[in-house]
Amino acid sequence: TDGQTERLNQILEDVLRACVLDFGKTWDKSLPYAEFSYNNSYQASIQMAPYEALYGRKCRTPLLWDQVGESQVFGTDILTEAEAKVRTIQDNLKVAQSRQKSYADNRRRNLEFAVDDFVYLRVTPLRGVHRFQTKGKLAPWFVGPFRIIARRGEVAYQLELPASLGNVHDVFHVSQLKKCLRVPSEQADSEQIEVREDLTYVERPVKILDTMERRTRNQVIRFCKVQWSNHAEEEATWEREDEMKAAHPDLFASSSESRGRDSV
Repeated sequence: TDGQTERLNQILEDVLRACVLDFGKTWDKSLPYAEFSYNNSYQASIQMAPYEALYGRKCRTPLLWDQVGESQVFGTDILTEAEAKVRTIQDNLKVAQSRQKSYADNRRRNLEFAVDDFVYLRVTPLRGVHRFQTKGKLAPWFVGPFRIIARRGEVAYQLELPASLGNVHDVFHVSQLKKCLRVPSEQADSEQIEVREDLTYVERPVKILDTMERRTRNQVIRFCKVQWSNHAEEEATWEREDEMKAAHPDLFASSSESRGRDSV
């Protein structure tokens, strides 16, 4: 995601965390107040609150109740005022975008490759279960290396891809490439990873290593320790058994067969 979305999610998480700390079990009843607070908070990018940007006027909070009456705008005046407000917001957004671009340019490196260089291709791991602890940190983030066969424009390169990546377009932006200093003997082989057209791949469960139960006040929840593809047993994670059965029923069928052979 872009930085703006991540920043917004961080702010909303902080607001919800504050509601839980202050109101306890009744935190959900304070959600309308949290929404009201965010919609009336000052945004540095547009130089005003979202409420004012949407309705063209500031929200009358209890702090403004001493200001009796409102100015009435009709006809062409309201259109003129709306156009002026939109132009102001657009100008403020351009200034904010220019400022953020300057921050990004300070950390950006100008990468260039030559034909016949070997590079790694960035891929993104996808997994259907995201619950306990952070996952995917040790997953392969690059596959290859692949040889550059041509340069397309200023920031794009054409790679020599194997047949297993025949569904992927062979021209990539420089940000998706990583220079390979030498061709290693051990690498993340693309033959072992089913890369999709959008350069993502799905990490699949390999086997169940262990199970356990966790008792709550009203129910018993079963968990299973799952080893994932492209990971060692030490990197196995605990997942809810009901969710894993719904997503990967064949995993439990093979697991029960192996346990039956072991018992015999």
